[in-house]
Amino acid sequence: MNRITHHIKEYAPLLKGLQTSLLVFTGLAGYMSARCPVLNLPTLAGLFFSLAASISGSTILNMWWDRDIDALMQRTCNRPLASGKIPPRQALVVGLLLSFLGVAGAFLLNPLTGLIIFSGLFFDVVIYTILLKRRSCWSILWGGISGGMPILAGRVLAVGALDLVGVLLSLGILFWIPTHILSFSIRNASDYQRAGVPTFVSAYGIHATRLTIAIASILASIAMVGAAIGIGISWGYLRLLGVLSIGLLIYSVAESVKPTERGAFGLYKFASLYMLSSMFVMFFGGV
Repeated sequence: MNRITHHIKEYAPLLKGLQTSLLVFTGLAGYMSARCPVLNLPTLAGLFFSLAASISGSTILNMWWDRDIDALMQRTCNRPLASGKIPPRQALVVGLLLSFLGVAGAFLLNPLTGLIIFSGLFFDVVIYTILLKRRSCWSILWGGISGGMPILAGRVLAVGALDLVGVLLSLGILFWIPTHILSFSIRNASDYQRAGVPTFVSAYGIHATRLTIAIASILASIAMVGAAIGIGISWGYLRLLGVLSIGLLIYSVAESVKPTERGAFGLYKFASLYMLSSMFVMFFGGV
């Protein structure tokens, strides 16, 4: 028992608990935007398992591949793989196993849902991490597409097909990613430079990066509000989403006009809060 607990503690940092939980929650919110959870608990549990396993697996695979550059960055050098606490081969096996279980579980729920979850994993691990992350700052576009797959998978599982609401929800995540990641990369620009990872800041400068964040925030808000209207969310929830969207826009524009390092990190945190709150709106407003 102690050995199992020890392994769990070792692997916990590889799962990026907050990020993984948020992505899983988006998938559940996508499902609940069209289905009542009380009447569909087995399906909801299956979706939770497939998302949690596949997202955790892809996260471990990403860290397995990036262990060399993680070791060069101050904020990531203590990660289990970068520091040598976990053998790379062992992590690779665990990552592949979790990914397989997650995707297989999704295919058992619904073939289209399984294809979407597999696509998200493929975009994240192969396209974003392996092929593009060290070559182009535009890799985040593929990371954003991957991030939008869980909520699309949940929506498709609920309605049985790809619809406009599902696409808008996925686009909301896609456009939210730059607000989240670029504001984070501004604060940690020196770390990325040390590791040789191209970012928007290094490629286009900080002003263009802040403008990109502001534009992405506008598009994310439009997509989320459009999806909420399509779902038929009540006026109270819609008004809350509108207030949150306006707050994100104001924060993004203010940070573009009068940028500060503290403001960039504040925007990063507010963007996370915005997405979490939006998912709560979809989660409960769609029931």
